[in-house]
Amino acid sequence: MTAVRLIAVGQKMPAWVEAGCQEYLPRFRHQFRLTLETLPASKRTGEAAQLEHARSLQGRLKSSDFLILLDERGESYSTESLAQQLTQWEFIGRPLVFAIGGADGWAESTRQRAEGLWSLSQLVFPHPLVRILVIEQLYRADALRQGHPYHRG
Repeated sequence: MTAVRLIAVGQKMPAWVEAGCQEYLPRFRHQFRLTLETLPASKRTGEAAQLEHARSLQGRLKSSDFLILLDERGESYSTESLAQQLTQWEFIGRPLVFAIGGADGWAESTRQRAEGLWSLSQLVFPHPLVRILVIEQLYRADALRQGHPYHRG
């Protein structure tokens, strides 16, 4: 079983976001169970916020965690290539941690700690929507790997 966590910087999410997350989280198979954690958003902005989020994230990580940041500078994947990448990450044999940053993005030190950078799109999305997008895309990619008919692309 692969331990997979999604850690997102943010405040309490609106009900529609909670509902969207709860729509997908129970669907994950036992071997790829995703859990969602929240880091409190900084009241600061810019580099100060980035550094605060970096410290908070570091406090949640174990040295064995394989960190993949959601970052605009990251790799863009098709569903098929994300499914292949998930398999490669799983073969490493370490717990996977995906992390969604705050409005100011991640500090350079956090990017250096990361072993993967994933960009959802060149578009900018509202932070609450990103949680649902990431969860759904991870579910879709894993469903594709299992031959599940959810993905018909």
